[in-house]
Amino acid sequence: MSEEHPIRAAVPCRACLSGEDLDWLGAGRSVSLALDLPTTVEVVPGGAATETATAAAAARAAGDWPAEVWTFLRARLPGLAPVPPAVRVRSEAPAASGLSSSTALIVALFRAFAEAGTGVPSGVRAPGGERVPERSIVQWAYEFEFARFNGGGMDHLAVAEGGALLIDGREQGLPVVRERLEFPDDWRVVVVDSGTRKNTGDHIRTVRAQLAAGDPALAAYRGEADRASAAAWAALRGRDHEALGEAMARAHAAMRDFQGMSTPLLEELRTVALSAVGLPLKLSGAGGGGSLVGVCRAADAPAVVAGLAGALRGPHPGARVIPARAAPGSRGARARAGAGAGVSAV
Repeated sequence: MSEEHPIRAAVPCRACLSGEDLDWLGAGRSVSLALDLPTTVEVVPGGAATETATAAAAARAAGDWPAEVWTFLRARLPGLAPVPPAVRVRSEAPAASGLSSSTALIVALFRAFAEAGTGVPSGVRAPGGERVPERSIVQWAYEFEFARFNGGGMDHLAVAEGGALLIDGREQGLPVVRERLEFPDDWRVVVVDSGTRKNTGDHIRTVRAQLAAGDPALAAYRGEADRASAAAWAALRGRDHEALGEAMARAHAAMRDFQGMSTPLLEELRTVALSAVGLPLKLSGAGGGGSLVGVCRAADAPAVVAGLAGALRGPHPGARVIPARAAPGSRGARARAGAGAGVSAV
């Protein structure tokens, strides 16, 4: 590592198109999509640690994550220095918005610190160097976050794999990726950040209590959310964005009606989007706030974004409309790099 070539790890965020909580409730399917709104961690040689943009808020809310991730790695990678290197953090995704910017930050820290400690990027084999396999980075990031929030592993797989994933839930450990698709190039994702923060920790505690009590509302939600995920995946495979919007609306209705995950503000934002530009929106993530997401054709995206931003400007000045592309993920990027540079991707 040098001043000219600092270590940098960029990780996309993710939108959940259907199936919140099913990744850790088990016996249910979720559909995730990586978004090109990355969180970037840069190791600063001999510099002072700095945090910028929205990822800084997530880092402060969770404590001293760089130091905690470094301590976690020291127990698994012998020879790391006692003190972590300084880092800069920036993010294009809004914090605490249901887009998994916190998981993206954690995965980026693990990747950057693993390279800083070994001199070899994660998942890359170099002559004479030891590598940290990408599957280890994902597993460690999941274990690190599970110890703090007791949630699932959809987010870690989504930001690492990239593209769209159909995920089978598991009650313990990382869920299973059943299938992966690249998101159509001629589609775009429209993110509506409500400007209200979600509280994932409280939500997970509530749902785990429901699970322990055998709550019938939770059972009904699991069944309907699983069916919505099947419909969403069929729409993705069929490249039918209108059918995908209908499936996402069905998934949102299950979140709202069975589990109370939505709020009056989020419902009003959905109503405005549908009436102003004909865009169905779905809450991404859970916890009583955050962002809504919708899908439209790329050719229509500028008009949809401008029209929706104009419709929200007066009644909801705190809401932001963010156009986004799907992200292929680091696995795809490593595979492309490997094809040209003799690097093996994991």
